[in-house]
Amino acid sequence: MAISFNKRELEKKKEQKRKEKKQRKEERKAGGSKSFDEMIAYVDENGVITGTPPDPERKTKVDPDSIAISTPRKEEQDDPVLEGRVEHFNADRGYGFIKNLSGTEKYFFHASNAPANIAEGNMVTFELERSDRGLNAVKILPAG
Repeated sequence: MAISFNKRELEKKKEQKRKEKKQRKEERKAGGSKSFDEMIAYVDENGVITGTPPDPERKTKVDPDSIAISTPRKEEQDDPVLEGRVEHFNADRGYGFIKNLSGTEKYFFHASNAPANIAEGNMVTFELERSDRGLNAVKILPAG
């Protein structure tokens, strides 16, 4: 069986790659392994990885009591009273929408949370309450 020129060339390339790989492996072994101290990396105060350990003199103390790890309780939060204008009100169905004056948001409200004499265009104050469908306006009072 005759070996073609291309086949011989491919075999030579494979053999050359094997030799190069073996040589790199021997060089790595001869170089020795790095010590643990040479492999360790540090992070400085700016979040940059460095090879030098941080200076203990520059370390800042943090008061653990000043760290907030959760959201404040409902009682601790301020429930601001918002101002708005009644954009739409359907007296037959008993619902409407209030547009917040400090933004572009519109909030749904039910007639049970509003005064009996409410009408479109009225200026009102209200608070927000989260429901399963989003934020709703509650405790609606005429703006005074």
